[in-house]
Amino acid sequence: MHLYIVTGSSRGLGAALVEQLTRPGHAVIGIARRLNPALRAEQWTLDLADPLPAAERLQAWLRAHPGWDSATLVNNAALLSAPGPLSATDLAELSAALRVGLEAPALLSRVFLAETTAVPKRRILNISSGLGRRAMAGSAAYCAIKAGLDHLSRALALEAPDVGIVSLAPGVIDTDMQVQLRGAAPTRFPEQARFQRLKDGGQLQTAEATATAVLRYLARPDFGQTVVADIREA
Repeated sequence: MHLYIVTGSSRGLGAALVEQLTRPGHAVIGIARRLNPALRAEQWTLDLADPLPAAERLQAWLRAHPGWDSATLVNNAALLSAPGPLSATDLAELSAALRVGLEAPALLSRVFLAETTAVPKRRILNISSGLGRRAMAGSAAYCAIKAGLDHLSRALALEAPDVGIVSLAPGVIDTDMQVQLRGAAPTRFPEQARFQRLKDGGQLQTAEATATAVLRYLARPDFGQTVVADIREA
């Protein structure tokens, strides 16, 4: 049996990943704030803005359920604070975004690495963004979170060379986050028009198509050789 743990699983890319992973021979756990009744996988309703309980639950579960042929952690969850300058960002929103996007992946990765040492094949896939590699005004927190996720992946790959670890930018996806960016005031978010053009030009990928491409990348025999990657360059 192959184990998959996917965060941010209730909608968007996370839900599409869980749906496509749910098949015979796979045990899939989705972690999100809300249930998605359309998914047939096991779902844990946990808020990763408070990530310690989620890490502790995963730790207890992995200790109680050993013996996997392979295990994969997909850190997909993200929370975008309202677009605009950092100086005008709500403090609670900023804290939640940092916890969901960076603290939660660090805690869950720590638990996963410690509790799956007997599993023959292990992988961590961190869903990053091109904005982790290119700064953008009006989205400083998101840029910093994704850059941190990239560098966390680099460091973990050095610490655990037997584990396939990749921080993957999946391209531009038609999600609620895109709606939020397009709806931002141009005076607060200078890149608003660019994101509107992506939508108008039909350049956004569906979550389902992106999930298929991500899982194809995950299945590559050389997964982990390039730690920080972009699916558009694969």
